[in-house]
Amino acid sequence: MIIVLVLANVILLVTGQVLFKLGLNRMGVLTLHNALQVFVSPLILTGLFLYVVATLLWFAVLSRAQLSAVYPLQSLSYILGLAVSLWILHEDVSLTRWIGAVIILLGVALVTWSPKL
Repeated sequence: MIIVLVLANVILLVTGQVLFKLGLNRMGVLTLHNALQVFVSPLILTGLFLYVVATLLWFAVLSRAQLSAVYPLQSLSYILGLAVSLWILHEDVSLTRWIGAVIILLGVALVTWSPKL
């Protein structure tokens, strides 16, 4: 159950980031002159809402598990972020970044290797 909550949290965080990026792509470069417009953009507001939901999920996780056990799982957002950047945002993701993501994934596996989750 804890892992499902953490994965849902990660998915919400990455989805929020994608919505932020899509909203900012539509608005252009953030400046003092367009900051309010950016903030009230539907994509940005939806991303913020997802961050609130993700935070509530994280509270549920922290109330049930040790931070040292679950926090490394947040690193999965790096891997998912790379994949989404490639597939949805059509960004160039270099081989070096993928190798780094694999190293992160291996690190997460080592750090969280515990039956207490």
